[in-house]
Amino acid sequence: MTTEMLHAIDRWQDMMARGTTDGLYDLLHLDCVFWSPVVHTPQKGRDITFLYLKAAGQVFDSDFHYVREVRDKDNVVLEFECKIDGVHVNGIDLIQVKNNLIVEFKVMVRPLRAVNKVHERMMSMLKMIQSQASAP
Repeated sequence: MTTEMLHAIDRWQDMMARGTTDGLYDLLHLDCVFWSPVVHTPQKGRDITFLYLKAAGQVFDSDFHYVREVRDKDNVVLEFECKIDGVHVNGIDLIQVKNNLIVEFKVMVRPLRAVNKVHERMMSMLKMIQSQASAP
């Protein structure tokens, strides 16, 4: 089965397992909405969603793994765990898919110490990605 034929959630999980964002942009709907655990307003659009997910992929790069999945046809809850700078992070990704594209991606993280660590690392990573994008 080709990558394009896989369900969007399977493609997303494969990217996370391989530690890559190759193909992610094409997996996101043009009007995708991203809900961050550290930004309190929804981020709307494929470009900003891609930016946040790319940064998150680098923040959660060391021992990130999914530990539980609940799925129906076009909705999934993926529970994950990892450590960031020695801080245990537990969270969930709530993902909605339509026409095999991700239309909504919501991330929730706990405990508070982990939220603070994610915030610190995400802001740093977003600044780095944005500066690379604006460099000639």
